[in-house]
Amino acid sequence: MDSPFLVTTPRPGSALLIRDLLHRVRAWAPQQTVTYRNLLTLTYAEVLDRIDRLGGWLRDLGVVPGDRIGVMDWDSHRYLELYFAVPMSGAALHTVNVRLTPEQIAWTIRHAGDSVLFVHPDFLPLLAACREHLGSVRRIIVMPDGGAPVPAGFKADAEYETGLAAARPIGAWPSFSEDAVATLFYTTGTTGDPKGVYFSHRQIVLHTLGAGLALAVQDDPFAFRASDVYLPLTPMFHVHAWGLPYLATMLGMKQVYPGKYEPALLLELLERHAITFSHCVPTILQMLLHHPASGTVDWHRLKLVIGGAALPPGLARHAQERGIRILGGYGMSETCPIIAVAHVKPEDADADAETRFGIVTRTGFPVPLVEAVALDPLGRRLPPGRNNVGELALRAPWLTAGYLGNEEGTERLWRDGWLHTGDIAYIDTEGYIRITDRLKDVIKIGGEWISSLELEAALGRHPGVREVAVVGVPDAKWDERPHAEVVLRDEARGTVTARDLQHHLHACIEDGSIHKRAILTGIALVGALPKTSVGKIDKKGLRERLAVENAPKGNDRRPN
Repeated sequence: MDSPFLVTTPRPGSALLIRDLLHRVRAWAPQQTVTYRNLLTLTYAEVLDRIDRLGGWLRDLGVVPGDRIGVMDWDSHRYLELYFAVPMSGAALHTVNVRLTPEQIAWTIRHAGDSVLFVHPDFLPLLAACREHLGSVRRIIVMPDGGAPVPAGFKADAEYETGLAAARPIGAWPSFSEDAVATLFYTTGTTGDPKGVYFSHRQIVLHTLGAGLALAVQDDPFAFRASDVYLPLTPMFHVHAWGLPYLATMLGMKQVYPGKYEPALLLELLERHAITFSHCVPTILQMLLHHPASGTVDWHRLKLVIGGAALPPGLARHAQERGIRILGGYGMSETCPIIAVAHVKPEDADADAETRFGIVTRTGFPVPLVEAVALDPLGRRLPPGRNNVGELALRAPWLTAGYLGNEEGTERLWRDGWLHTGDIAYIDTEGYIRITDRLKDVIKIGGEWISSLELEAALGRHPGVREVAVVGVPDAKWDERPHAEVVLRDEARGTVTARDLQHHLHACIEDGSIHKRAILTGIALVGALPKTSVGKIDKKGLRERLAVENAPKGNDRRPN
């Protein structure tokens, strides 16, 4: 099997390459700015010069087409420069998930075959813990903020700003096949080693255009415009920060990069720079809205896309009460990631507020060039309708070709020519995707499947609930029963009880919004929920903890 990193020479001007995203902005917005925290502001002209210099430096470092270059950094202008320069040089950008364990990080670097690592000093201790296991890495470049020195005891090959200042601009970027791999990152599943997901130049360019078209042409509830001020609240190591830094740069938009996520600083940046567009998972929004300094922010100008997990109705209402214009979206690591956004159709523009709220909190309507279907267990396409629930399957020109070096996983992902998402869903009669659960999170009660997401949404509608996670736990009578862990809002602590939430669930059963088996749900009030490396609620970790807590102990052990 040929390596996906090998490149060939195409016809001049025929390939879709990441460098093409910069053609227009060089003349369109040279004086627009890119800001990093409170430390640095650059014009686009300066950023583009730095990208050209970085291309020359990569060449001098011996980077050749097909190489893999790893990055361990917070969200920064440096990361943005590497987003472009590394793929434009013909190498593949490996965005290392810095929230994995040292062992997992070392495994992904070895598996990717990274030859050069660009590393923020914050991650040098982590890197030092696994340096002897880094495989093919031959150079380490450190990227300190503000010229800060490299920590004592760690030998690096170069420092980012020094190397960049000394480099000669590349002059002419190389040409190669649009199918050359541009980016690579690793996603963690429920079992086994992380899986390498990769995307070509063609896929990233098409995703940028498709996402831009979908976000720009619809005004309801909002659009993504070149006049917006953009700050990502999704880590740049995770699916290209949903691909929006590529789009924002192509449009010449003012951008602000926050570095390490520190709630007080995020709120300060949102207010100081009058941020108008961002995106994040629900837990990040929860964190910001409940921070003591959130009252200092004028939320009314903010347009916010929520993805990575279902948008809880209670959180959406809270955000709207603060003045945020909010929109649900859907995608996954394997889809580059944007697949659907929950824009309001023109015919629903005059609908009442409750109807519109129900639309923008849906999973989303497929963006252009995406085909989405629900398949039954035999792989047959199901017709639209709430009663026709199956596994969501997708086709689009920017879906990953598979998992790097994992043919078995790739075959499972792409069964019968469809990318299988592992999400249980239906396509409603208006064409919107409606996720009802993850296949692995469906709760099986007495032969019936109950959606954990529907139970979470029901509990989330209680005014005292901040966050909730529902998982299935073993039950001798029912096979499984739902278990909910709930974090209350500050003002509800000490006044709202688990019994109150049980009564709330009973009311939801009576009004028909959730299944009658929800009465079996056990509820525990907790101070916090476990989170994954990208800020999602970690149901895998929650199930593992519950399994340990509920395991038979001592003389209660049953014989094998």
